[in-house]
Amino acid sequence: MSFQYIRELPSPEEIKRDYPLSEQLKEQKKKRDLEIADIITGKDDRFLVIIGPCSADNEDSVLEYVHRLVPVQEEIKDRVLIVPRIYTNKPRTTGEGYKGIASQPDPLKAPDMVEGLIAMRQLHIRAMEETGLTAADEMLYPENWPYVEDLLSYVAIGARSVEDQHHRLTASGFDVASGMKNPTSGDFSIMLNSVYAAQHPHHFAFAGHEVKTSGNPLTHTILRGAVSKHGNATQNYHFEDLIRLHKMYEEMDLVNPACIVDANHSNSNKQFKQQIRIVREVMASRKFSPEIKSLVKGIMIESYLVEGNQKISNNQTYGQSITDPCLGWEDSEKLLYTIAQLNS
Repeated sequence: MSFQYIRELPSPEEIKRDYPLSEQLKEQKKKRDLEIADIITGKDDRFLVIIGPCSADNEDSVLEYVHRLVPVQEEIKDRVLIVPRIYTNKPRTTGEGYKGIASQPDPLKAPDMVEGLIAMRQLHIRAMEETGLTAADEMLYPENWPYVEDLLSYVAIGARSVEDQHHRLTASGFDVASGMKNPTSGDFSIMLNSVYAAQHPHHFAFAGHEVKTSGNPLTHTILRGAVSKHGNATQNYHFEDLIRLHKMYEEMDLVNPACIVDANHSNSNKQFKQQIRIVREVMASRKFSPEIKSLVKGIMIESYLVEGNQKISNNQTYGQSITDPCLGWEDSEKLLYTIAQLNS
């Protein structure tokens, strides 16, 4: 057999029983979910900023980062809603490399899926308990949803997953705002078809069960740039791209037209400092065009305590990414205040 079955994983019910969410935190999440939903649907004109490390690789440094967001959020709460990125699964282009805390709680040790499920849940709960902020995560593996469905306030479907039927149908059962990234090819039609699928009900097999979903009206698009057939990064955050997306939304039977711009990845060609300029350009486009302002509800930024990135080693810099390069805290803090000012 090609598969070696190592051990049976604990069920979501078992993990939730051992690592439960308090009633107070349930109410806090419910409040945050509604705030995000109101921004996506246009009831709230605040700007959504999804910000944090490329991958949540260390519980202590991630929590320190989220703690630093709290006083900033308090100061800009009338214009910006901050959602920390706590990405516990990391997609890899070739399948090689660190795959996230949910698979490998300690980057220096072997993968451990049971400890990973626990670490994933503990990290999200600690962030909620200690800061009051509920987070965003990428649903790289749809089967992980039952383990975290009571914790997340925002879910992203990545560029490599957005064409997959299972991801689309699973997203139709999410009850929180869910962003569909454009595929690495950059095709807007594929992205919008994915939004259409997730906004509608479905009947399918999931996690060993026959299930039905009601559709997720909060599903929307995320623009993250693309890669050309020659392997070059191409951007899709410019004014013309946003106008084109607005027109394509109008041509489809979709509710709550909304877009988040991912300022890193192919939009910055992973030149992390370019995120600052890209955010400013997106905000300028919103200022100039009522159509773009109504469409672009937020921005996604990769940011950590220390700028740049590093290789995994026994002598790692605390709070620096071990995957994609990120903005450092000082630049990130300034950028958050700039976003608030530009959304006034």
